[in-house]
Amino acid sequence: MENIRKALASDAGRIAEIIVTNYRVNFYPFFHNDEFYFKELNVLDTASEYADGSEELNNTFVYDDGVVKGIIRIKGKEIEKLYIEPAFQSSGIGAKLLGFAVNTFDANFLWALEYNKRGIAFYERNGFMLNGEKMIEDEWVPLLKMTRKPE
Repeated sequence: MENIRKALASDAGRIAEIIVTNYRVNFYPFFHNDEFYFKELNVLDTASEYADGSEELNNTFVYDDGVVKGIIRIKGKEIEKLYIEPAFQSSGIGAKLLGFAVNTFDANFLWALEYNKRGIAFYERNGFMLNGEKMIEDEWVPLLKMTRKPE
C-alpha cells in the first residue's frame, strides 16, 4: 500500500515520539497520572523496545511519505497499536494503516481504551464494532474489544 512500509530500527526514535505523544495527548486527560505519563513513559525507553530484531519492530509498519507520520503494530490478527502523530490526525493516514492491516494480515480485532470515544468512533467508521468484551489492563486501564464487522 502506498507510503506504508515495514518499520526499520532507524525508525525507533520516531515511532517512540509518536507513541509517547499519543499516550500523553489521548490518555493522560483520563488518568492524570503524572508519575507514569511524564516520568516512566519516555521516548528513550520506548525507542529501545523497537531495537533491531525485536518482536515489536518486526510487527510494526509505518506510514512514511518522506516523514514517518503514523505507525501500526500487528500481531497475528490483532491490531496492537495504531497511532498517528497528532498534527497529521484526521488526514486519512489512520484509515490507510488500518486498511493495510485488514487487507494484508486479515487483522480482525483490537482493544480500545473505553474512554477513547474518538478512537472508538474511528474504528466503527472503518468497519469495526464493539463486541461486548471488556478487560482491565495493568489493574486500572479499561479496554473494550472491537472486532471487524461481518461482510
